[in-house]
Amino acid sequence: MDISSFGIASVAAITIICYLAAEGIKATNLDNKWLPVICGGLGAILGVVGMFVMPEYPANDYITSAAVGIVSGLAATGANQVVKQLSNNESDK
Repeated sequence: MDISSFGIASVAAITIICYLAAEGIKATNLDNKWLPVICGGLGAILGVVGMFVMPEYPANDYITSAAVGIVSGLAATGANQVVKQLSNNESDK
C-alpha cells in the first residue's frame, strides 16, 4: 500500500495517534488537565510532518497543516470525552 493514497484519512490517523498518546500519558503522574494541550501540540507536529510525507495531505503550507493537526489532536480529547460520557451514562442505568 502506497502512503500517498491516504489523502484525508491522514487527518483521522493524526486523531488516532493523539488519542493513543493521551491514553499513554494517563498512565503517568502528569495531571490530566494537560492532555488537550499535549494532544494539540502533538497534532500540530504531526500535521506539519504529514504535509511533507503525504502528497495528498489537505494542506500546502505550515500554518494550515499545523491547524489541521491541532484540530485533529483536539478531536482526540473530544472523542475521549464522548467515550467517557457514554460509559458513565451506561453505568447509571
